[in-house]
Amino acid sequence: MKCLILCAGYATRLYPLTENFPKPLLKIKDKTILDWLVDDIDTSKKVDEYVVISNAKYFSHFEVWAKTKSQNITVISDGTTSNETRLGAVKDIDFAIKTLNIRDDILVIAGDNVLDFSLVDFINYAESKGSSAVMRYYESDVQKLSKSGVLTINDSDLVLEMQEKPLKPNSNWCCPPFYFYKSKDALLIDTAIKNGCGVDAPGSFVSWLCNISKVFAMEMPGKRYDIGDLLSYEDVKINFKGIKKENKNGN
Repeated sequence: MKCLILCAGYATRLYPLTENFPKPLLKIKDKTILDWLVDDIDTSKKVDEYVVISNAKYFSHFEVWAKTKSQNITVISDGTTSNETRLGAVKDIDFAIKTLNIRDDILVIAGDNVLDFSLVDFINYAESKGSSAVMRYYESDVQKLSKSGVLTINDSDLVLEMQEKPLKPNSNWCCPPFYFYKSKDALLIDTAIKNGCGVDAPGSFVSWLCNISKVFAMEMPGKRYDIGDLLSYEDVKINFKGIKKENKNGN
């Protein structure tokens, strides 16, 4: 299994902190955000390569970071140099698959999120289903739902529909940026883009894929800290207590 880590954004809402430094390498406690994610996932012993997808501006920062890690980490640049020229998350995933000729199952994660639960549970859930999978959490705030991906699911966790930033959400199930794609589904990303799939939000591919392939949604077993601005970053530094390893989500 490969783990693709989306790190090509420019985090403009965190300027000046991230004007010349990538958001995923900001420190939370004694580790960077990427350290928390990679070190946790690596305990699964199921990922043989981590692929950090950067932009050209921050590429060297991630290369330096990768040299400090014991895991097999490949850093690639999508060639963009500004927020205005960014490819979009779906195109970045497609770029990585084509550049490295990836034919494995892939775990795709946003490199700027902090979690208090282990993503190993999610990997195990997806493998137990034998299908592509996403996560979901209950969101009561309609304003927040209208800025996110919203899932409609059945009683078996099967995704029936994924709305991307809907004006009128069909449910309260919000989809965070963590995805598991079976290899056969990951190879459809190029086709999806050619058929009009959105490319900016990473969940846009899920919206397209769930119409032709089975995608299941695991309920998130803990909290996700979304660092959107300087105030939220300071809040996470104070309140994040580490990853709870006792979560065991069944299928």
